[in-house]
Amino acid sequence: MSPTRYLQILLFFILVGILFLNSCAFLANFYPNSDKVYANNIVHAPFDVIIVPGVPFDGKSWADVMKLRVYYSLHLYNRGIAKNIIYSGSAVYSPYYEGRIMALYAAALGIPKEHIFEEISAEHSTENLYYSYQIALKQGFKKIALATDPFQINMIRRFRNKYELPIALLPLNFDTMRTYDKIEPKIDPSSAYDSNFVSLVERESILKRLNGSRGKNIDFNE
Repeated sequence: MSPTRYLQILLFFILVGILFLNSCAFLANFYPNSDKVYANNIVHAPFDVIIVPGVPFDGKSWADVMKLRVYYSLHLYNRGIAKNIIYSGSAVYSPYYEGRIMALYAAALGIPKEHIFEEISAEHSTENLYYSYQIALKQGFKKIALATDPFQINMIRRFRNKYELPIALLPLNFDTMRTYDKIEPKIDPSSAYDSNFVSLVERESILKRLNGSRGKNIDFNE
């Protein structure tokens, strides 16, 4: 990918992140009562593992959306709601495995490495859920939950319902997360760098990317 093309993609996701955080409270209104969904699912805690989907990393600092999701996982871990965490995401729009970057930040924030797992193949939210679910099963985890923002949960829940995946939903509460002083710990991102990276935009057509967001690229027979 040319430097110009990479910069365009990077600027696009920075803008998306800014718009996301400024409108997250508004977007949450489209999700049917996320506080009620959380209340209905938290009764099943503690969970053996939670799944946290990734966000692109620019090689220098984490995006606000990534920071929000990692701190939410820390919040759930520290309160004994989650015993383990799977951070999920491939190198999709930048040459860094999102799941690995989030795992590095989580460890730097104090979550023990033995309770952190990485999923680095998913390129769409539906794949974050499904591939992480497969890892959870292989690890012998029984009680599994998805922990992310209400808007993303709303996007994924139809896929979860369609395939009857036994995964609880834990949408974060923005007011709660605003109470955290979200420092940015130092990490070495080199271990998460994909030297063979090619952006998803360069590898897949718009139609295939759309199908991927609906879970159509998953081989359920594997």
